[in-house]
Amino acid sequence: MSATHYGILIVEDDFRIADIHKAFIERSDGFRVVGVAHNAAEARALMAAHHTSVDLVLLDAFLPDVEGLELLWALRQRYTRVDIVMVTAAKEVETISEALRGGVFDYLIKPIEAERMNRMLTRFRHEREAMANRDEMSQEELDQMLARLSPGAAPATSGAGTAGLPKGIDRLTLNRVEQALRAEHASQTAMQVARAMGASRSTARRYLEFLVAEQRVVAELGYGDVGRPERRYRLIEPD
Repeated sequence: MSATHYGILIVEDDFRIADIHKAFIERSDGFRVVGVAHNAAEARALMAAHHTSVDLVLLDAFLPDVEGLELLWALRQRYTRVDIVMVTAAKEVETISEALRGGVFDYLIKPIEAERMNRMLTRFRHEREAMANRDEMSQEELDQMLARLSPGAAPATSGAGTAGLPKGIDRLTLNRVEQALRAEHASQTAMQVARAMGASRSTARRYLEFLVAEQRVVAELGYGDVGRPERRYRLIEPD
């Protein structure tokens, strides 16, 4: 379990969706719900009372008492240390462009798949931890972090041998898989890698098999406590 718990404020006018988001976050390692607001007035009041405990705001673009992204700009101006993720049905390019100009951490279009929400939370946790544990960052480390803003523009690093990645393979997640493998000397199962990186087993398995195909990871058959063979993965370190 994560030692640090990041506080989340949910701003969503649909009570049912807000409850779904709350239940998902409460099951996510390293996060807790600070409050739920159903309009802009409630959001402002909760932020004023709990802003030191809020690290991330899940913000709907459509609220009954504000127009468009007015609340985004108000929060961004007053609470500079808080990150904001748009969670909305708004697909208009104008809305998306304004949200990106407002510096949102991510933009999720409803209906949202659980895996997509989990990817966002996992990336948020990893980035906050990376920032908290160092005073400086190299250009390579910064480029990996900024890859979420322009995935196609991220340069290949020593841990990623392909310049372009197939659909469904995210470079930042790929780097985390390699880091999880590198952290252990022994080979690991897909479940062990999934736990280390905070993702589902199916996601870890997909990325591991991609790395096997790229000949950057070797897959071996091992035997668990009950004698059943299991597929284990080991990173191929360059000589």
